[in-house]
Amino acid sequence: MNPADHPTAWEHPPTRRAWGKQLVMNVLALLAWIALWFALLAVLAVILGPGYAIVVVPFLIYSFYRAFLQLFVISAAFRMRRVLQVYPWQLSRDVRYGLTKRSDVVGRQFGWFEFPNPARPEEALPMVFGRHWGVGWWSRRMSPRAASELKAQISEVWLAGDPRFIGVLAAPASDGAIPRRFRFLHQQTGSDGGLRGVADWGATAEDVERGRRAGIVPARP
Repeated sequence: MNPADHPTAWEHPPTRRAWGKQLVMNVLALLAWIALWFALLAVLAVILGPGYAIVVVPFLIYSFYRAFLQLFVISAAFRMRRVLQVYPWQLSRDVRYGLTKRSDVVGRQFGWFEFPNPARPEEALPMVFGRHWGVGWWSRRMSPRAASELKAQISEVWLAGDPRFIGVLAAPASDGAIPRRFRFLHQQTGSDGGLRGVADWGATAEDVERGRRAGIVPARP
């Protein structure tokens, strides 16, 4: 069952299952960090006493931070679902990527991939990880020093989205039939603080409307 054979990525049953599994893992991580915070607090109050606060408090702060961060990760999962419900999967092989900072990208960036402009396939547009949340798996494989067997795991990638706006990136499972490791890629090229005028990239009114259905508010058409 080829994921690209469906009108949208969400209509591919293995994609829905993979997304659901990722969401469950994110929720479990949230619960685990909350449980750890309470456990540390109990250890400090009941077993160790106030004299050990200087040792335990940093771990309390870190576990609270991770639990708070996990809320954004869960929110991003539902935003990804909206993109998956609008755009189909597209398989790309031997995509250019890197961890270097690109001068043509505005704002924070934690690695980039290049995909062809749907209106002008000869033009490659960079899309970036705009957040550091959960991109460690990807960055380890994108590193120039990564072992060849790790790089091979991202020699083919799936993208659901529009490189002029936003997309959900995924790596194939070992059998190559199930996208996994969903992460957002953002378009942040331009001098206006992010999205350049989409008309510069040949986006039509239909493209913009499709982006809005996916929860994206493109820059001026």
